[in-house]
Amino acid sequence: MSQVLIQAGTKLLNALGRHSDLIMQAYINGSVKERDHSPKVLEQLVQLGVLWRPEAQSELRLKSAVRTLLEGSLQDERNRTINANIGASLASLKTLTEHYKEALHYNKYNEAAAHMGDLTEHVYQLSESLSNSVRVMFGRINNEFGYVSSVDAKIRENELAQGQVTDLLAQLECFRFDELSELAGSNRELRHLLVVSLQQRFARAAQELSVVQARLLDLLGRFREFQGRTRLLKGFLLHMEQQPDFAPGNYANLTNVPVLFNQSDAIIANAAPDVNNVEHEADYQNIVASLTHVHKRQTKHEDTKPVDIDVTEQSTLSLEKDPLQQAVEAYFCEVIDSGQPKTALDYFEEQALDFDPEVWIYQVIGGYQALNDEDKQFFALESHGNNDKVYTGNFYINDITLGLR
Repeated sequence: MSQVLIQAGTKLLNALGRHSDLIMQAYINGSVKERDHSPKVLEQLVQLGVLWRPEAQSELRLKSAVRTLLEGSLQDERNRTINANIGASLASLKTLTEHYKEALHYNKYNEAAAHMGDLTEHVYQLSESLSNSVRVMFGRINNEFGYVSSVDAKIRENELAQGQVTDLLAQLECFRFDELSELAGSNRELRHLLVVSLQQRFARAAQELSVVQARLLDLLGRFREFQGRTRLLKGFLLHMEQQPDFAPGNYANLTNVPVLFNQSDAIIANAAPDVNNVEHEADYQNIVASLTHVHKRQTKHEDTKPVDIDVTEQSTLSLEKDPLQQAVEAYFCEVIDSGQPKTALDYFEEQALDFDPEVWIYQVIGGYQALNDEDKQFFALESHGNNDKVYTGNFYINDITLGLR
């Protein structure tokens, strides 16, 4: 896993170095001029998490993590004044909006364009900050706080996450869309930024945070149940250490059974047949008749002479593996022996396999998915490809890299 992580980080840093001019232009201008750069390069930077598109019709912009890195390294005080607090961010938005409207009123279009760029950057950064906060919460919940080992630590992390969600919901109450709508007035660009875009992000974040709260409460209940059972078991072990000669009594013979053991309902009382009851005489006769019938059948079966059975040697059946499956197993063994990741097509060319490349890649993926969970955790499978240019959600795999974790 460390080798794959090192390769991914090296790939990201190399991309930042190769496209430094593009990244700095996006940092200064606020967005990327897509017509001046190759679509393939832009798509690569989007996949690496350097650029992102806030909306379908908006321009590509720098991710907040990359922008924060540049702000801290360049000591750019103008951009470092952005506050992660929602209340402070909304106050900055209102101030920039007033600057923009004043510049338009005095026909200072260059100054107005600069204010609009800063305002757009603040809006999109606030939206991305909300998305990142929700994504972090979901990541911690899906991991079930796996970065701590004890149940008590998981409960503390859960309570901390609940406090963070509560604080974030309290910050969301700072949004006053009636004030933002009045502030935007009839300006189309301002209404799109301050009302439409922020309101969509606000509604999505509030809905996701409500789901986060419900799942946190569910996890907290489960953790407390584990904690109670653990304490009960530890108490019993401590009792056995202090009183090694302790032996539990026969609670079934007690008149008043302790509540701890008296959890099941009472069973039916013991029953015995009454042979003197005339009403059951017909039932007894049927039982005896069936027993006699069984005895006769067994006697008749015992008189039957055994028949010799001629058992001939059966032919053995050998199952041979498909050559494609054998090649996939050899590919996995090659990665294990070398300890280095290798792409499927590179191994395909080295071994001069005569299969169809697409069938080969599909079989390698199928071989990885067919492994059990214990064997699968030793391998890391990374897909290489590109998204469909017309239909969103379709990802075409061109090659895959298999490595060890």
